Amino acid sequence: MNGWLRPSSAKRITFFLLSDVFLSLFTLFCAYLLRFNFDIPPEFLDPFIVVAVTLISIKAFFIHWFKNYTIIWRFYGLQEAKNLFFAHLATYAVFALIHTVNSTLFSPFPRSVIIIDLFLSFIFLGGIRLLKRMLLDISGPRENLEPTLLIGISASTANLIKSMLESSNEYYPVGIIALQEKNYNMIGSYLNNIKISGKSDIPTFLTNKSVTAAIIDGSLPNEYLREAYQLLSDAGVRNIKRSRGLDDTHNQIEELSIEELLARHPKDLDTGTIGVFIRGKTVLITGAGGSIGSEIAQQCHRFGAANLILLDHSEYNLYQIGEKIPSATVLLCNIIDKEILDTIMADAHADIVIHAAAYKHVPLCEANIHAAIMNNIIGSRNVIDSAIANNVSKVVIISTDKAVRPTNVMGATKRIVELYAQNVDPRNSEIVSVRFGNVLGSSGSVIPKFKSQIEAGGPITITHPDITRYFMLISEACQLVLQAAAIARGGELFILDMGESVKITDLAQTMIRLYTSEPIEIIYTGLRPGEKLYEELLIDESEQKTAFESIMIARSTPYDINLLNQEIDDLTLSSEARLLLQNIVPEFAPSHE
Repeated sequence: MNGWLRPSSAKRITFFLLSDVFLSLFTLFCAYLLRFNFDIPPEFLDPFIVVAVTLISIKAFFIHWFKNYTIIWRFYGLQEAKNLFFAHLATYAVFALIHTVNSTLFSPFPRSVIIIDLFLSFIFLGGIRLLKRMLLDISGPRENLEPTLLIGISASTANLIKSMLESSNEYYPVGIIALQEKNYNMIGSYLNNIKISGKSDIPTFLTNKSVTAAIIDGSLPNEYLREAYQLLSDAGVRNIKRSRGLDDTHNQIEELSIEELLARHPKDLDTGTIGVFIRGKTVLITGAGGSIGSEIAQQCHRFGAANLILLDHSEYNLYQIGEKIPSATVLLCNIIDKEILDTIMADAHADIVIHAAAYKHVPLCEANIHAAIMNNIIGSRNVIDSAIANNVSKVVIISTDKAVRPTNVMGATKRIVELYAQNVDPRNSEIVSVRFGNVLGSSGSVIPKFKSQIEAGGPITITHPDITRYFMLISEACQLVLQAAAIARGGELFILDMGESVKITDLAQTMIRLYTSEPIEIIYTGLRPGEKLYEELLIDESEQKTAFESIMIARSTPYDINLLNQEIDDLTLSSEARLLLQNIVPEFAPSHE
């Protein structure tokens, strides 16, 4: 579309102002005609120009006062028509007052003309405003446009409104909701001709404007994002999107993801501390092809690691992370094979070892106890011992909330690794463990499972109606791991603050509202072997604070390392592995026993 044809606020105001002037002259003359039965005495036409100029000036003022010149033409509706009517009432009331105070100004003037012109003017001026809406309704070229609320105000809001009006997307803005306290002073103001309202006005927009969609500002902090989603969902808005500013003039409207709603964005992430810790170092990562390992590898690459050595026993996973970081050295290695691991560790001369390799799927570990023991315990001991033998400065063990009062084999094996890391002689190494809960986007997460079940039309399967879990974005969990490792001095068991636990049933219901308008059944299948209702991050309240509120330190648990090594060796040979796990971890209470 040529620039001079493109709609703009100035062109719209000019058009309506001129049309109002001409139509008001026409309706006023028609009012005279009707008053005098189409035979106007000449003396009554003498003050016509003074009457017209006065009346039209007052009318233009009040129409502007009631925001009828700033309404987007094709979105003119009932509320705007009401405002136009109020503008007319005010106009003719003021004109009548002026006539009463100074009747000679318009003399001779028949007062009944005021009443006749009031109705004629409202019909004609309102008609021209409704004309485009009526034509669109008849022709239907944009019948799928959705009245849309914009939630939140930022520097990109004006650009978003502009892009919505000028593009061919299906949304048009009818209101802006100020969600943050810092924007409350804007309530009642207008941005690009769109009124700014408070969050309590959301139901009113649904009633008066038939709002069916909402776009949440992409810069809103997550607590406001969750609040906005809850307010809209409670009000019955199902089509909820999120905007993402691309540059000064363009915005992208995207699907709102469940990961964004669950993410908590720790406020004390210190990328400076992480950068100093990683930059210029040689970092070896086990399990580098897994969800956590691959993200840590990419974070280390971004923070300037001089060399990355990536280990994994899955060829495909290792290939994938190698494609993402071509400069990294990728090595197929099973950490159970200590000889190969020792050779790799000796050649690597690593400054930092991050051990993320583990079997993490609870039911699979329950069904394959020996494999879980070998990979999670023997493999982890191999990594720690090899790192110590090769004087690695920092060894970071990735642990899990399932290690707290474990009810499953996986949790028990990870607790034993924590004990080993705390009690082994570190010699020249600093060995730390970092414990956290579920990460969003990891393999085996319930979220992709729920998504696929929703796409298939249901049902969603949940083990128990009361089951809860902690969640954190995988990128932020991995950054906090690196941050904890940076401040570690050796022997700590760090706990990441995961925020509030999430009820899985609530998660499923939120995902249903978010991803479909169809009803989806939820079926409860019963807890699986080793699964617990509630995950924990601390055994007791004796944690220590760190300089960062998102990172705490759990109380150390002394354990005779020689006894622990013997018990670990016995685990690999015993047919009563579950019983031996309970001997080492007394709080281990298998859920099916």
